[in-house]
Amino acid sequence: MMRVAAIVSRLAWRNLWRNHRRTLIMLAAISVGVWAMIFMTALMRGMVNDMISDAVRSLPGHVQIHHPKYRDDPNVVNAMPPPSGELLTMLESTAVVAWASRVRVPAVISSERESRSVTLLGIDPAREGTISFVAKDMAEGRFLENAADSGIILGRKLADTLDTAIGKRVVMLSQDPENEIADRGFRVVGLFESKTQNLEKNFVFTGIDTTRKLLKIGNQVHEVAVAGPGFRDIDPLYENIATAAGPDLSVLPWYELDSYLGTMLGVMDGFVVVWFIVVFVALSFGLVNTLVMAVFERVREIGLMLALGMKPIVILGQVIMESLLMLLIGLLIGNVLAWLTIVPLQDGIDLSIVAEGMELFGASAVLYPELSFGDVIMANVIVIVLGTVASLSPAWRASRYEPIEAITKV
Repeated sequence: MMRVAAIVSRLAWRNLWRNHRRTLIMLAAISVGVWAMIFMTALMRGMVNDMISDAVRSLPGHVQIHHPKYRDDPNVVNAMPPPSGELLTMLESTAVVAWASRVRVPAVISSERESRSVTLLGIDPAREGTISFVAKDMAEGRFLENAADSGIILGRKLADTLDTAIGKRVVMLSQDPENEIADRGFRVVGLFESKTQNLEKNFVFTGIDTTRKLLKIGNQVHEVAVAGPGFRDIDPLYENIATAAGPDLSVLPWYELDSYLGTMLGVMDGFVVVWFIVVFVALSFGLVNTLVMAVFERVREIGLMLALGMKPIVILGQVIMESLLMLLIGLLIGNVLAWLTIVPLQDGIDLSIVAEGMELFGASAVLYPELSFGDVIMANVIVIVLGTVASLSPAWRASRYEPIEAITKV
């Protein structure tokens, strides 16, 4: 059996190169197709993963805890006690990378010239610096020093709108639990920049203790954000936190907090398979045509081999082996091309010329292609499986020739 396989492989290799031009054209088509599969998937993976990572890092975290009514009505009264007991134990466990409590309410900020509606976030700088973008994206001035810091941090776009700057004073207005106006002056101590202008225009940050005093809410919080090891396999962490939090609190994973991105991740995983199949279906027409022509040119030769006693199944295997050899060579070249084109671009592709359009999708102006080993394996498997299936028709036709008719065929 091994000897027969070796002979069939040798014959298939020689037959493959009988017509160099046709074989090289087909190899080029397979290589480009495989490259396109992997390269375009890497771009899409990079864009989607970057969007999700930025969205999670922007504020939500991987899991959030709220008062049951807060999501529908982000009012100052829909607050909750800080984590304690079983929930605090869970948050301090090794399964959690970082967590932070926040006071988060709608507010109005006023400078000497302008007023804007914003979201006021009271944060603990020590914890927030490990979970969100704020500490890492400071563009000017300083970050908050502690939970009682009375300075305020604005986005650069918001500062430009308000015509204010570092060292100037602004006034924050919100509402306390008694429906009274809560207002206070703050000194601008820092400006942050974000990949998306929405964050720069709509969020301001100050110390959580300072915000509590302003709103007169004691030690209560509105939100607890939790970061896990990664955004993909977050369900076990979410379930453990939900169990520890109990029925009196609302616990949601990131893909429910931002259903658009959650849906996009699912669509992306399905798109990869569909994209691979669509590309190969286009290639399969050329592959089948190449094999049919190769069989047609060797009708007499095939008839002679059948007349000398070669079994039809061996003829079948020989044509399929030709297809496999062509596919394997094309896969090798395509994989190498993909690696050579993706790796140099992993430092980022500057798309600032279409930055505003990218922002509409929640993507940044720099695209980082992501070469996934799983996607490469999937592309290779789909090409081999579908290529083998595509080669069955000409292989079956070759194995069904009648020896006499094939030998005498003109």
